[in-house]
Amino acid sequence: MDLLYKIFIDPFMQMGQAPDLLVQTLWEGLVSGVLYALIALGFVLIFKASGVFNFAQGIMVVFAALTLVGLYALLRRWGVAPGDLAAYLALLLTIGVMFVLAVAVERLVLRPLVNQPDIILFMATFGLTYLLIGLGQLVFGGESKVMIAEDLHLPSGSIEVKMLGGFVNFQKIDIAAAVIASVMVAGLAVFFQSTRIGRALRAVADSHRAALSVGISLEQIWIVVWFAAGIVALATGIMWGARSEVSFALEIIALKALPVLILGGFTSIPGAIVGGLIIGIGEKLGEFYWGPLLGSGIESWLAYVIALLFLLYRPQGLFGERIIERI
Repeated sequence: MDLLYKIFIDPFMQMGQAPDLLVQTLWEGLVSGVLYALIALGFVLIFKASGVFNFAQGIMVVFAALTLVGLYALLRRWGVAPGDLAAYLALLLTIGVMFVLAVAVERLVLRPLVNQPDIILFMATFGLTYLLIGLGQLVFGGESKVMIAEDLHLPSGSIEVKMLGGFVNFQKIDIAAAVIASVMVAGLAVFFQSTRIGRALRAVADSHRAALSVGISLEQIWIVVWFAAGIVALATGIMWGARSEVSFALEIIALKALPVLILGGFTSIPGAIVGGLIIGIGEKLGEFYWGPLLGSGIESWLAYVIALLFLLYRPQGLFGERIIERI
């Protein structure tokens, strides 16, 4: 009975006794959830266009952030521009690098594998992951790097608000991350629903052969969608890097998008948003209120437990379509 009390009663009593700490935990979970949703959108973009899970999206986040920091350091070393101008020039050059990467993936990976089984495309993205890891370590080294948040004029410091009998601390970079991620999520949703390219992408997702028969170019769609996924990866890398640092450990954080996709459905933008919020808030609440009972570090595995429960009872996710195949 004592164990049941600690699991089911005590955490909720703590929430009522210290509502300011509850709000602080919910805010931190909200920020993490929005960023998880942004990462998941990169996976959704690729999956909707090719029907394959892009295992390389996680390392694309790291590669984009390392490229930005590396180009900035190179421009400063060459004396091309002062700090803030060099930062924005490095940002534009990094966007160009992500476009070149999108073209290279379409030409060298996707085009030769058109109409091949999904497992072959998945293994191709798996190989791309290790190619980018090796390239990133070769060019930028394996050590952690500091994100150029100040020269990009990202806000620093915090805002302390008196609330519910206590004080709630809001980091300015977290506020900026939540706003930027929300704007990008909304923009991508409008892009999919209201633009010609978005409608063409949905047609490609339904059937490659049908899309080709009505004159839709798979090559152009794949370049656009991989480039968009690269921009999402860059924005995610900047935000996560500004909150901590830029290192290959970010790939593990990026793979938190997998539980998000399982919850929301692999083809749903609203699902990515809702799934990200569930995972972000759920793991923060679990770590703060149930962590002392179950052992520290449950934030690293709780998301996968939540995803496993969804797989058992609703494998298509909250917004995914139930697939029925005749055999």
